[in-house]
Parts: sequence; structure tokens; C-alpha cells
Amino acid sequence: MAQASQATIGNSEFDRDTAVTRRAEGVYDIDLSASWTIINAVNGGYLLAVLGRALADALPHPDPFTISAHYLTASRPGPAVVRTDVVRTGRTLSTGQASLFQYDEQGGEVERIRVLASYGDLDTLPDDVRTTAKPPAVPPMDQCFGPEDGPAPVPGSSAITDRLMLKLDPSTLGWALGSPSGKGEMRAWFGLKDGRDADPFSLLLAVDALPPTAFELGISGWVPTVELTVHIRCRPAPGPLRVSITTRNLAGGFLEEDAEVWDSADRLVAQSRQLARVRLG
Repeated sequence: MAQASQATIGNSEFDRDTAVTRRAEGVYDIDLSASWTIINAVNGGYLLAVLGRALADALPHPDPFTISAHYLTASRPGPAVVRTDVVRTGRTLSTGQASLFQYDEQGGEVERIRVLASYGDLDTLPDDVRTTAKPPAVPPMDQCFGPEDGPAPVPGSSAITDRLMLKLDPSTLGWALGSPSGKGEMRAWFGLKDGRDADPFSLLLAVDALPPTAFELGISGWVPTVELTVHIRCRPAPGPLRVSITTRNLAGGFLEEDAEVWDSADRLVAQSRQLARVRLG
């Protein structure tokens, strides 16, 4: 049997499911796919990629450099509209804002997510790198485990796991065995299941695609994102990514997750911080 060809950037399920259709200047339509859901909620990183694609069309620069999102209400699969505004354009950076709306039972628009972002061209950045950051120590991929390796589906998994290549560091998998470490750490190899290489828009997905660090803190259940800020630092090299997420402070029913994404060339290609709500008790 012939092996299926590997998906490419611009020709993959992720690209099709994040593609927006321009209805008018600054207004875009999309049908949010159920393929990127966690239980019944649409994944926040997928939503960020949708808004990122709309802003890339609306702004004169192609690549998100920084994007901050506030998640206002839970999105669901189905029709949605994205409205964009150009805030400022310059020679090296342009800034825009965007909101995604869905419809209530009376047909009125309900805002789901609002973002503010600055875009540029990653290919024009200088090569000078001065950093103390180091890639996460993730075991080789064949020593890590994905949802398909367990005797039953991972708690909280859903349709999105069928579209990801996700191999978790065993030292952050205590929660799956009933013995969470209490450290608030999650590390994994990450990619898209169809083999599509990473680009700036799939990095927006990568920072929000691992199981929540709350699992390793001994807390199960949904951990909804309140705010998420992502910095894209450079265009990723082909090959799998390594994602490391840590939480240092859970207080008052909220926690932060700090994520780093490293590519196959050992470059830090994305960073993020999000504030999430924890359902205690």
C-alpha cells in the first residue's frame, strides 16, 4: 500500500480549518471546525490561529510577532464572524485588533474572543541571538507517550488529539497514573498528525495544545483560559517541536502557564503566558 503523502504548509487540515473568507473589508467568515475541540469547547490555540489568519490578511505584514487574547465566552463549532480593525501601520510593524463573534438563539452576535496583535516579517529579523534560555530536557520521542499509548483515552481528550502528534515526557505524566507530581510542569514533543511542518500560525496552537499543568498539581477538569499572550520569535525549522509549560503559582482559583516552544534547530521560536481559571472542589 502506498504511504499517504505528508501534508505541507498551506495544504493541510489545519490550514483548511483556520482559513477565513473575506466578506467585506475587515470582515471575515469561518465555520469553526469540531475537529479542534476539547470535550465540547473549541481549543483556544486553534481560535487564536483563526484570528491570526484574519489579521494577516487585514494587515500589510505577514507574521504575528505578538498577539494577546482575552477569552470572553466559550466558542462552539459552527459559523462565526471575525471583525478586524487596523490600529497602526509602519515600516517594520503593523498593529491590529480583531474579535470573533458567534450567534445566540435569537441570531444576535456574541463576542467570544478579542485580540490585539503586532505583525512584522520574520524573514527580515537579524540572526544575532544572545540568550541564557536552554531547550527543555525532553527524552527521545520513542521514550515518551501519547494518548494512543494508554489503555483508555486520556481524561479530557477529545477530537483535537486525533490531529496532533503529541508525545509527553514520562516525568510529567504522573497525573495519568493517579500520582501527580505536584510540580506544575508539562513537557512534550509536538507536531501535527498529518506531518505538516510548523509555521507561525501553528505555533499559536502549540502553546495551548498540551494537557494543562493543573493535572500535575492534582487538579482534574476543565481549565478555561482567561487571557493568553504569545510571542513568535522566529520562523521554525522543519521537524517536531518541543514544548515546555510550567506553573509556579496557583492562587485564588487562577494559575499562570508559561510556555516555551523550541524547534529542531534548538531555537526558541515561541513563548507565551496565559492566565487560566481552575475549578476547585
